[in-house]
Amino acid sequence: MTSDSTSAYRQSSLFPPLVGATLITALVAGVAADLTWEVWARLITPLLVGGPLQPAALVQSVFGFQNWVLAEAIHAFVGVVAYPLGYLFIARPLQRAVLPGLPWWLTALAYGVGLWTFALFVMAHLIAGLPPFLGFIPLAWASLAGHLLFGLTVGLVVKLRDV
Repeated sequence: MTSDSTSAYRQSSLFPPLVGATLITALVAGVAADLTWEVWARLITPLLVGGPLQPAALVQSVFGFQNWVLAEAIHAFVGVVAYPLGYLFIARPLQRAVLPGLPWWLTALAYGVGLWTFALFVMAHLIAGLPPFLGFIPLAWASLAGHLLFGLTVGLVVKLRDV
């Protein structure tokens, strides 16, 4: 296939091809999005709400352990590997099947909202027993912004790499 026909194939298919380039795209997207998240969570959020986002604390609450390094590693793995694959193989295929004309950036923003809902409703509330969406305190809104940035970054990398 030529690059033009490959691009056309990728745009018409619901799922990306199961090739090394797709995995590389997922990892590049994950690293870029995780770095974006970390800058937002640890540098910008404290200036806005008085403290950083600490997803490792949520991971500890969910799994019931005290090891901070392990909690950070779990969150990093999820951000770098699992969530970008979720975008490529769940969010984008759903969008292509249901709303094929939706711009990539709206799909990416919707994915960010989905990640935020998963983190602060499913994990924090249903599993860890915290208030739903942390009671919508300012930190919860900062978390939403961080997840939107994460989703946009993943979507942008995928778009730029034409997967």
